[in-house]
Amino acid sequence: MVSEQSRPALQVDVRRPQRADARRNFDALLVAARDAFATKGVEASLEDIARQAGVGIGTLYRNFPNRQDLLNAVYFGEIEELCIAAEKVADLPPWDALTTWLHRFVEYAATKRAIWESLNRETESFKAARAAMYAAGTPLFERAQEAGEARKDVSFDDLLRMVSGLTAAGFVDQAQRDRVLTIALDGVRVR
Repeated sequence: MVSEQSRPALQVDVRRPQRADARRNFDALLVAARDAFATKGVEASLEDIARQAGVGIGTLYRNFPNRQDLLNAVYFGEIEELCIAAEKVADLPPWDALTTWLHRFVEYAATKRAIWESLNRETESFKAARAAMYAAGTPLFERAQEAGEARKDVSFDDLLRMVSGLTAAGFVDQAQRDRVLTIALDGVRVR
């Protein structure tokens, strides 16, 4: 299991507020922004995001002086949540841990797809985020392989690319997306 101390630190410029109420507002803005960007794209209204988070536009700008800061915070927040999710599932049986984490990865991939073009993928922060995500998920995959539950001729990168590709398709609903992911993962699972 990857502990918080051994998890690679994400090199980002986003500073979370220290006060509990300010932290709640910050987190609410990230959730609202993630949902808005995923459904409406990167040009989603910042006023609507603030309203959805239950805060004023001044609070949004105090935390995120410009749209790019908010986009970056959403992306890096998703990576951080993926790393935490890997820690939370690490004690499950190998295949269950991997597939539970991959379901969370699908949510991340959908958000990433919505904001991908707005991210500067050449920065050290972006590279560190990608490395942190791989460091969190790779042990889950390797454990499933070692347990004989995942094919050994598949790499973790192969798996993530396959699952990412699934997010490009439109789905009728969450149930269909989950069903398609299960079908795809059946190709990775050793029976």
